[in-house]
Amino acid sequence: MGDVISSYLDESKREIITARTAEVLGEFRRLYEQQYAVALFNKVRYDVEGGGGPQPQLLHRKVPLENKSIFSGMMLQFIEENKKWRNRFLFVPDSYKISYYESKQAHDRGLHPKGSINCAGYKVLISMDKYLELLDSSLPDVKAKVGNSPFLKCATQFPLILWHPYARHHYFCAATEKEQEKWHAVFQDCIRHTNNGLSEECKVQTPAFTDAVRLYRQAHGQYGTWDMMCGVPPQILANLVMEKLLPELRDLISPRLKGKMQERQKNWTLISDAVYSLVQSQTQSQYEAIVQSCEEGRPPLEASIRTDMDQIITSKEHVTSKIRALVLPKAEKLLKVSIEPYISSILEALMEPTSRGFFEVRDVFFRELVEMSKNLLNGGSKEKLGEYMEKISMLAFHPVKMQCCYEKVEQLSLEGLQQRFDVTSPSVFVQRAQILMREQMDDAVYTFEQLLHQSLEGHEEEDLCKTIQRCQDRVIKKYDYDSSTVRKRFFREALLQIFIPYMLKQLSPSCSADLPRFQELIFEDFSRFILVENIFEEVVLQTVMKDIMMAVKEAAVQRKHNLYRDSIVLTNSDPNLHLLGENPSIDWAGEYGDKQEVDGEHEGEEGDTAAQKRRRMKQVVSMIQVDGTSTTLPNESCLEVPSVHNIPEEQGEGDSDAQSSSASEKAAPIKEEVSGSSSSKETAPDLPNGTAPKLDKQEAAPKSPQDSESKLAIENAIQQIEDAVQGEDGEQSPDGIAPEKTEETFSTKEEANVAPQKEEKLTPAANQEEKITPSSTEEPAKVQETITKPKQEEQTDAAENSSDSRSEPQQHGTDTDSGFQSPANETAEEDELQADTATTEAGQEKHNDSEKGGEDAGKGADTLTTQT
Repeated sequence: MGDVISSYLDESKREIITARTAEVLGEFRRLYEQQYAVALFNKVRYDVEGGGGPQPQLLHRKVPLENKSIFSGMMLQFIEENKKWRNRFLFVPDSYKISYYESKQAHDRGLHPKGSINCAGYKVLISMDKYLELLDSSLPDVKAKVGNSPFLKCATQFPLILWHPYARHHYFCAATEKEQEKWHAVFQDCIRHTNNGLSEECKVQTPAFTDAVRLYRQAHGQYGTWDMMCGVPPQILANLVMEKLLPELRDLISPRLKGKMQERQKNWTLISDAVYSLVQSQTQSQYEAIVQSCEEGRPPLEASIRTDMDQIITSKEHVTSKIRALVLPKAEKLLKVSIEPYISSILEALMEPTSRGFFEVRDVFFRELVEMSKNLLNGGSKEKLGEYMEKISMLAFHPVKMQCCYEKVEQLSLEGLQQRFDVTSPSVFVQRAQILMREQMDDAVYTFEQLLHQSLEGHEEEDLCKTIQRCQDRVIKKYDYDSSTVRKRFFREALLQIFIPYMLKQLSPSCSADLPRFQELIFEDFSRFILVENIFEEVVLQTVMKDIMMAVKEAAVQRKHNLYRDSIVLTNSDPNLHLLGENPSIDWAGEYGDKQEVDGEHEGEEGDTAAQKRRRMKQVVSMIQVDGTSTTLPNESCLEVPSVHNIPEEQGEGDSDAQSSSASEKAAPIKEEVSGSSSSKETAPDLPNGTAPKLDKQEAAPKSPQDSESKLAIENAIQQIEDAVQGEDGEQSPDGIAPEKTEETFSTKEEANVAPQKEEKLTPAANQEEKITPSSTEEPAKVQETITKPKQEEQTDAAENSSDSRSEPQQHGTDTDSGFQSPANETAEEDELQADTATTEAGQEKHNDSEKGGEDAGKGADTLTTQT
């Protein structure tokens, strides 16, 4: 590889690279210094005058991923040096920079990675055909013989390729389709995060940089959106250089490339990567020098601005009025003919997928909290609450769970408008909307954390679900307001990004010649803060802004978009809540988790090395391997990474503990006393995979008065036990399909005896209905009597033999009377034995007292749980 690069990038080529980089950076430096002074003036003026839109209702987390990592696992990676696939351990930290190691042990020991990937500007591909299509476009003018076989043969049929127009490509393979989906979501999240690298908190450097890049591209006739405006400033400048440099180098080098088409494409990719790395190193040093020079001159500039603020503003307004008189007639004519007819259609194209994405964020947040409430209602405690909240706190940064939200926005399409308004692709707007969705999710989760933590202080565990419900409703209302405000701001910015470049491109030829004469109206002392080019763009923006605001306001009235009018958005409505935003992040595991485990971790931290701390770093995406899943490939293949289908968080954050428990723990019933004086717990079997039983809305969020809680608990207990018994008896679903019969395994002799007895007792439909459905006037104690399962030692053996005689053939047919599966040639003797046994049990049941019945009711639930 080194020979290929050195043979084509000789000294003359490197001199060309250095010269073109210096040329671009020199022009950029002039524009940046001008825009730096303007941005500093705007920042100081904003600080003095104030302003801004409605205050957000949700709180904002300052350091969301502290001591967290996103994901890690094994993947197959193609090594270009030896052209072989090797297992690599991939680690994605909070910086979203992918590092790959020789093995997991190398990462745990703190060794340097084999390499790292900054995902800015990349695209993740899961199709080899799509990759080859992009590869063919890299050398469009080269005519060569196409090879019989591709230069890259994937190790599996589930590839993941990171493609970049300038940098080297990275090839990975997953073992299954589910793992491919998981890693695809993780890689997309890395790209999304790094593409949004410019910090909005830098009120001077960020606008100065973006305006300088935009003006540079406009000076070269490029007015539209730019896909490569991604990454940190040195990367963006390198993209700016490569946009001009690469075609020149391709014309010089491509005729000298030898070999088949695919070999030439591969060599050109290596050459492009080497050029890109060289350009980045040069832009890094030169950009740092530019910023340092401007920052050193900032204090005198700021002092001058504060001293002459009023005069600068007056002078700017005077020049603006003169330029407006020149530009406004032409701009209004262009606006009426070429812009106004398209505003509503473009706005509709933006609003539909974006609103669906924000609605999905709301639904995901709601579902996670409801799932947590269900699990806590069925025997949860504050220790369990700590475990659930530890996972929910990172919900916004869970790539797999947020993928369903991001996919809604990816449906955004601007076909037919891209050529008219010079929009290269909708990816700029898609990624921006996805970033805003993630921010809104994290704000909602963080606000819920603070409210719940405050509400739990001094409250008993009985009020846990009510407290969660109250905080949840409060946060969702605030989310609705904030998401409406954020979406409207996003729509306005997107429309401006589409229309302003088009209007500038149409108006500049007729107006640019007259602009220099307005510079004479500006005092020399104020000329650094007032630029006629900026005023010209402001006038154009103000012209179209009125129509955009009106269009968004009209859309807010329509119910289908679920937008609020600005007049009803609350401001400073919850000052006590915003005081909570100053609190540090809550350590749920430390406050509510296992005290001994937490204390042990703190004791171990004192003598920890950096490698040990990294090894204990918590991951947003769980790496728990569920028992019973497929085994891993040799040499630690990527199958060690759990698939999307097998990860507990995607079924419910509280499922992992239930799935990893022993068989006896799974069979343990969830007992609740049926009492009219307190909130009762009903006996119900655990469902497969550790999921909680389906609860009624009143159970998840009790809102009824105290005097109706007893009756509600009794009715729900009866209904749930009926459903559980019918499910165990193999009763057919409404569709007529009998439930699948699972193999029963008993760990003790007592469970083996109890299960068949319970099964026989519930066989007769009339007898079952009589036992389980009490009259409405019965007391809670009598409800317990109806659910008893008394058995004597002498009857156990007879009942067991009867059940055993039917257990094997019942798996092949369906009995239409009882709902059990039975053979087609079932004998009359078995029917008589079944009826006699049920009659004997019914007579024996009448002689049991209520206390004995209450104890055996729990055993009956044990039997149902074991059978499930």
